[in-house]
Amino acid sequence: QVRLVESGGGLVQAGGSLRLSCVASGRFSRVNGLGWYRQVPGKERELVATMTSGGGTNYGDSVKGRFTVSRDNVKNTVYLQMDSLRPEDTAVYYCWGWFSRTYWGQGTQVTVSS
Repeated sequence: QVRLVESGGGLVQAGGSLRLSCVASGRFSRVNGLGWYRQVPGKERELVATMTSGGGTNYGDSVKGRFTVSRDNVKNTVYLQMDSLRPEDTAVYYCWGWFSRTYWGQGTQVTVSS
């Protein structure tokens, strides 16, 4: 079993920055990918950013150039640096992990005020 625990969410003004962290723990031999998705009520969960074990990244179109995903492979931790935040970035952000199968964290709320 794998557990993903997020931290770093909160309230920030538009134009500000936040950094999310997600630590993976449990029994696994290989991490194929780690990253972030987000969801607002009434909408589907959408890609924010992911990073494979080889370092390849994939970003959602709405966050390109503003958000940066990174990983610490020793700590099994993935980060999301969010800059130039906008009110439309307000959502619950979920950590995503690809091991022998996909796992999700419990989510952390990010609220951007205008």
